[in-house]
Amino acid sequence: MDTSQYMSMFLEESMDNLQTLNESLLQLEQQPDDIDKVNEIFRAAHTIKGMAATMGFNTMAELTHKMEDVLSEFRDGQLAVTQDVVTVLFKCLDTLETMVNNISDDNDEQVPIDGIIKELESITGQKPEDKSSKASASSEAAASKDKDETKDEIDIVLNEYDINVIKQALEKDYNAYSIKINLSPDTLLKSARAFLIFKNLEDLGEIIKSVPSAEDIENENFEFEINLVLLTTKPIEEVKDTLLRISEVEEVLIENVDLKQQKNKAIEKADSAIKEKEAETSKVNQTKAKPAAKPNAKSKGSETPHKKNHQSVRVDLERLDKFMNMVSELVIHRTRLEQISSKYKLNDLYETLEQVARTTSDLQDLVMKIRMLPLDTVFNRFPRMVRDLSVELNKDMELIVKGADTELDRTVIDEIGEPLIHLIRNAADHGIESKEERIARGKDPVGKIKLTAYQEGTKAVIKVEDDGNGIPVDKVRNKAEKMGINTVGMNDNDIRNLIFMQGFSTNEEVTDISGRGVGMDVVKTKISALGGTVDLISEEGKGSSFIIRLPLTLQIIQALLVKVGQETMAISLGYIDRVIDYSDDLIKKTNNREVIIYNGNVTPLVRLNKRLGIESDDSSKKYIVIVKVGEKTIGLLVDSLLGQREIVIKPLGKTLHGLKEYIGATILGDGLVTLILDVASLV
Repeated sequence: MDTSQYMSMFLEESMDNLQTLNESLLQLEQQPDDIDKVNEIFRAAHTIKGMAATMGFNTMAELTHKMEDVLSEFRDGQLAVTQDVVTVLFKCLDTLETMVNNISDDNDEQVPIDGIIKELESITGQKPEDKSSKASASSEAAASKDKDETKDEIDIVLNEYDINVIKQALEKDYNAYSIKINLSPDTLLKSARAFLIFKNLEDLGEIIKSVPSAEDIENENFEFEINLVLLTTKPIEEVKDTLLRISEVEEVLIENVDLKQQKNKAIEKADSAIKEKEAETSKVNQTKAKPAAKPNAKSKGSETPHKKNHQSVRVDLERLDKFMNMVSELVIHRTRLEQISSKYKLNDLYETLEQVARTTSDLQDLVMKIRMLPLDTVFNRFPRMVRDLSVELNKDMELIVKGADTELDRTVIDEIGEPLIHLIRNAADHGIESKEERIARGKDPVGKIKLTAYQEGTKAVIKVEDDGNGIPVDKVRNKAEKMGINTVGMNDNDIRNLIFMQGFSTNEEVTDISGRGVGMDVVKTKISALGGTVDLISEEGKGSSFIIRLPLTLQIIQALLVKVGQETMAISLGYIDRVIDYSDDLIKKTNNREVIIYNGNVTPLVRLNKRLGIESDDSSKKYIVIVKVGEKTIGLLVDSLLGQREIVIKPLGKTLHGLKEYIGATILGDGLVTLILDVASLV
């Protein structure tokens, strides 16, 4: 048996517990008298310590142990919950997280903990004599425990073969000990803990009997008690000390094996087995004599004692990705079959294909739902981040989170974290004013940053709002002119949106938090790469709002196929507002740019053939596809329409990665590779 099989469980459980500690410490800082919260934090820390010790990560266990000392003083009312103490505990959590990440990445780099341990010891005011008094108290407790333990019995019965082995060992001056070990009821990885116990005992001698058996222990088919017989040359005290040093071992009872008593036990066991057999035989005879009773609900229940224990299964994400790719291939082949069916007009094939199409759609919906994750997995790190920024910037602010249960595709979830971090840090640094400034403006002294998420059709909307300073247009315009950007003819909103340009920052001073002009550029690039858009609405003195719209999934989408010259292109239906017939009298010119007047609105026109460098097909009837990206609307001129299709997005690969006009490609039913237009980039 090897602890490596528990590694993935250890890593997942540790990250979950660290997240619980982060959230609970934040709440404890707000409500210092909440003893239930202290107990919850203590339990999570104790679990991490136990699991780290089990897996052999002693530095991690030592740091968590020191952390427990501080938490126990919280619990006993000896230490007040202050911002400084919580800050040290957060440092502790960050160090533990680094350790877990290093273990996950197979990185052997040692994380220094001496500084943090000194900080924790200075909080508890721990002195060497304190330790010795604690040690003596614990030894007294252990001694009194030993007296109580002698009342317990070691539940192990030896057979004739075991007794003979022990006799031979005793003749060779070995000691034979019966040992009873009770694990803590909080133990999570019981098998791994048992493995550690066996490993330590095998270093001292030989285990000849174990109840439960090694197989049951490996399968975690046991409670919290292990009974065993050890042959060793070591004295009882050394064996006991070795066992008590193992984390999560609550009680140890050791005594010399009494062979006479064991023989009597063996005889008693044999007698009881004979009696049971006789009773069973007479019961069977009685049953035969009676007519069979109709089974009732109760007896049915007793016949099937095994209930479903596992309602969920952990699945490797790579497997899910492969599953998704296979469903995508299925969609491509289904489309091909549909084309063949319509071409040759095969009725039998058409009917079967309808069934296949329904099943494929259901399978597709199912795999999409399996891949969906709630945004909570991203949002849960932000309350701690805002708390740290509040301390660092010396501003009073709070984060309000709504809609964290909104679900998005796993790929989007993995990538959306970084843009949101930039937006929240910007809101804290640029947006929220100082306490004095807010009071002077008649605002609440505590700045509010709102993080909201919800679904809107086939898109997920995430808003990052603050009630701070807003974005001053004049400041942005001055910075733009310094950078050589012509702002003539731009409205206020267009000027504000310049902050998304590469290297653009209105902060004169570069700080650890912002000012290098990379944050907003990263936000725009990342969100565009995900097929999403970001819009900015701001009012000076009242606050700013960043609205991100993202596709719910990135793999299979509904698209409109269009012709541009002789080339076929796909446009995601999520962006299309409507399609109108093209006529020359629709086109007007303003500022040397082509626009169309539609429904009383002036909409810019983009001739796709010119934009993409493709020769136009003048023979066909042209159409204008009106697309909407956030608050902006433009018209795309195309040569003809080929209809709506369900398409699978395939990445372009590293060679074509620089093509900003396309988000990927798809394979149509006839094998034709078709490029998918990046509407957000065109707009």
